[in-house]
Amino acid sequence: MPRSPVKYNLGIRRLSTQQAFLEDYKKHHVPLSSLQRAVLTAGSAAISLANPYRGDMIACLGETTGRPALIHCLQRMQSNPEGQRILSQRPRINTSTVDFSSLKRLPHNTLGKTYYDFLKVNNVTPDSRPHVKFVDDIELAYVMQRYREVHDIFHAVLLMPTTMLGEVTVKWVEALQTRLPMCISGAIFGAIRLRPKQRQMYLNHTLPWALTIGQRSNFLLGIYFEERWEQPLDEFHKEMNIVPLVKNNQSLMR
Repeated sequence: MPRSPVKYNLGIRRLSTQQAFLEDYKKHHVPLSSLQRAVLTAGSAAISLANPYRGDMIACLGETTGRPALIHCLQRMQSNPEGQRILSQRPRINTSTVDFSSLKRLPHNTLGKTYYDFLKVNNVTPDSRPHVKFVDDIELAYVMQRYREVHDIFHAVLLMPTTMLGEVTVKWVEALQTRLPMCISGAIFGAIRLRPKQRQMYLNHTLPWALTIGQRSNFLLGIYFEERWEQPLDEFHKEMNIVPLVKNNQSLMR
């Protein structure tokens, strides 16, 4: 039997509850007719392919096409105690819910410090993730919101930067684990935009690695990262069955 995960609670501000997410969801939810959903799907797909930096269109496409994949993710989260706690408590990841000053003070090579360093090095903020609007089921809406808010943590623990090569690599891991159409399309079509040097590294190293990690590692969307901030990253990798592509995370983060 797999051992129970150690809980690491530093840096959590427990301000978010089920009721808080429900109120937030009601505030932003936009119901769609079948025709409206079809039009949004077609339009967001076309714009996303033409401009992969249109995060709003990629988010829209994910919500209008992702129901079967979200059901798959929900079932996988329900299959283990850690995922069940996430679904029950519905935590959020942003500057209001996570004490980033505490993460900054953590030792190097901890999960929380790695995540904090990733945000700083790549000039990323956890407050930039859009609210879910077009998912009608509240549980599936939370799963999509959770996916968006842990995406940067995936980058951090996989030691991948926010370059096009890093994004495509992470998208392959996410595509294999979540089955979300936007992840699959991002992985496939994002690779087309790689420069020659990046494409060579992608084909020889990062793609084979991402395919292996996506299939063999634990289901990362079902990990309660907020309980693990103090966990040594090496220990986390071992528990998740992740073999890093390189050992020196700083060389990838920059």
